[in-house]
Amino acid sequence: MPPARPPSALIAAALPEVAPGRRVTVAGLVLVRQRPGTARGVVFVTLEDETGTVNVVIWRKVFDRFRRAVIAGRMLRVTGRVERQSGVTHLVAEEIEDISDLLDLLADPETPLSPPDQTG
Repeated sequence: MPPARPPSALIAAALPEVAPGRRVTVAGLVLVRQRPGTARGVVFVTLEDETGTVNVVIWRKVFDRFRRAVIAGRMLRVTGRVERQSGVTHLVAEEIEDISDLLDLLADPETPLSPPDQTG
């Protein structure tokens, strides 16, 4: 059986060019998870890919649905809507997938990280 392929995703460097409100998917290593007591259950996650970082906002209902992935995932694939406020771009999560099992592929130079027809 061939190895699993990494999921297609928009690269972090391209996110600022995406129109607010558009639904996109990103993937990356989890750098930071924050759940401030003053944020009313909102969780903030910073993901990193080979081109930069993505700030992800996870509302309480989405967190409750994908709790295991958010808490335990070392590499996540997140689909959501782009939001831009005061020059800062965020992705408001709608779906979250733990893709930590694909981490071993990052160490294999023979494994392409995206399909040849993708930009990232």
